[in-house]
Amino acid sequence: MIQFGKVLIAGGVVLVVAGVAVIFLPRLPFIGKLPGDILIKKENFTFYFPLATSILISVILSLLLWIFRSK
Repeated sequence: MIQFGKVLIAGGVVLVVAGVAVIFLPRLPFIGKLPGDILIKKENFTFYFPLATSILISVILSLLLWIFRSK
């Protein structure tokens, strides 16, 4: 039963972090507009894939997880 409580707390923390990210990430000027992000605009069609932004976020999260797990 204690493990279930820890899972609920961790899930709540993840939701709070995701909520804060949704609020503050659009205010960062470089997120989603890096060189390497793919944007294709046609008459009635727009395709956007943030490739470089995804790689940057992945590297940052990997480094943070590596730092916290090594202690």
